[in-house]
This record gives sequence, structure tokens and C-alpha cells, in this order.
Amino acid sequence: MIISASRRTDLPAFFSPWFMGRLRAGCCTVTNPFNSKQVSRVSLLPEDVDVIVFWTRDPRPLLTHLPEIERRGFRYYFQFTITGYGPIFEPLAPSAEVAVASFRKLARIVGPERVIWRYDPIVLSNVTDAAYHVRNFARLTEQLAPATRRVVLSIVDAYRQTPCRFKDLARRGIEVRTRVPAEELGMTLGELAGIAREAGLEVTSCAEGSDWLPYGVRPGACIDGEYIRRVFGLNLSWPKDKGQRPGCSCVRSKDIGAYGTCRHGCIYCYAGSLADGRRNLTRHCPEAPGLLLSRR
Repeated sequence: MIISASRRTDLPAFFSPWFMGRLRAGCCTVTNPFNSKQVSRVSLLPEDVDVIVFWTRDPRPLLTHLPEIERRGFRYYFQFTITGYGPIFEPLAPSAEVAVASFRKLARIVGPERVIWRYDPIVLSNVTDAAYHVRNFARLTEQLAPATRRVVLSIVDAYRQTPCRFKDLARRGIEVRTRVPAEELGMTLGELAGIAREAGLEVTSCAEGSDWLPYGVRPGACIDGEYIRRVFGLNLSWPKDKGQRPGCSCVRSKDIGAYGTCRHGCIYCYAGSLADGRRNLTRHCPEAPGLLLSRR
């Protein structure tokens, strides 16, 4: 079993004490996000967990626990998002400077093969146009290339909650473009892919299918069975995760997070708002088996 920790929230940044408590207990509970009455028990015993995939913008709260995670016999790697957009789009996320320093420190601890950089999503707007992304990506690549082997790209999507946030930005004069002409997008992707390859990085996409192949970006999987087998020397296979969105090539995993609990406040996020994260913090108990207490 692969544990996803977590697509639904930044578990390392905000819930490391809870996570470590559950590792020591050997299990946690997870509530189905679409049916609050359905609660499942998930084993976190080393013999039941093939690998843990951490998703984060800020791993610093987890760093001191990595030796214990290693001692307990767990394999793990990180999906680490750094876009460097600043407070317009990522109000409370760590600055690019802080994130880069954390990324490089993490890579020194676990090795560059186990820290994957996500430049994800690419937000095209009147303040972050194609030329901005080429400059921004080149700057970040120069700083991060020695500390990783792969970069993941995707384009911003209009999820259920995001159009209202984009309208709020528009009232402030910031126009986010969720529909970009193929020629413009292709030119931008081609430049980014070229910068990455020049720095020795493998370039993959997230849930974009094969459409980006002509631009040098191959279809990728964030929870990638082949990558896991290669990095950790496992002779195992896992089925494709049918519960993910179209275009996703990830193998099956069990996510132990909860939506509406992240407090970075990223405007384009599908997993909840900053208000959700602050409100739901009152339902979190580090000693509880699940990330959130049940509603009364």
C-alpha cells in the first residue's frame, strides 16, 4: 500500500505532530470526503506501507522527525511545490527564498532522487505572462537543479471553488487566464522544458495526458510506480488509481489527509480556502486517530 500524505492538505507543514503520533500508533482513520459517515481505518505499520508520498510547500516541521521515520523502516519521497508567485496568488505560502532553502536542505538529508520539484500550476495572467514564467522558472531552476532530478508542470484549472476567487482578483485588476491558445501555451512549455533539460532535469506533466509531448513534456505520474521501483529497488506493481481526474497516471494510493485544512491560502487551490483551513483547525486534535474530529 502507498500512503499519500497528502493531496488534500499540506500535512508536513501543518500536521506533522499528528502524523508522527499516528505512525507511532500504527494506524489512522480517514473520513470519506464525499460521505462523512464512512470512516476507514488505515494501517501505518511499516510492513503494510510500501512507500509514503509527502506533498508540501513547507517541510520544515517534519525535518526533525525524518530520522525517526527512517528508523521505523519507512520509505518515502517528497512532492515539493515551489512556484514563487508571491502573495497575490499564494498569500501565506513560504516565500521563494525560504522554500528554496528548505528544498535544498531536504535534498541534503534524503538525496535529490527523493525530492521532486513541482512548478505547478502554471498561472498565466496579466501579471504572470509567458515572459514572466520563463524568467521565474529559469531563476528557480538554477537554484533547484542541483537538489532534484525531476520537475513537474501543469496548467491552472478552474476547479469548483476557484472561479469566485479569480473574479475577486479581476476586481483588483488581475486577470487569470484558464483558457490559453494552444500555440501560446506550446511556446511557453517548450521554453520551460528547454530550460529544465539544459539543467539536467527530467520534465513531466501532471494530469495533462500526451498533449504536451510535442513541447518536450512527457506524461507523468506523481505517484509513479516505475519511479518508486527504481528509487527504492522494489519489485512490486500497483494498479492505476481510477479515483483521480482524467489524464492522471498515478498508481493507487490511500490518502490520509482532509480537504479544507490547508492554511497557505493559494488562490488557485482545489482543496479548500484559507477560511476553510482556519475554521477547521478547531476540529483538529493532534492525539485523535483522524485528522479532523467529527462534526457534532
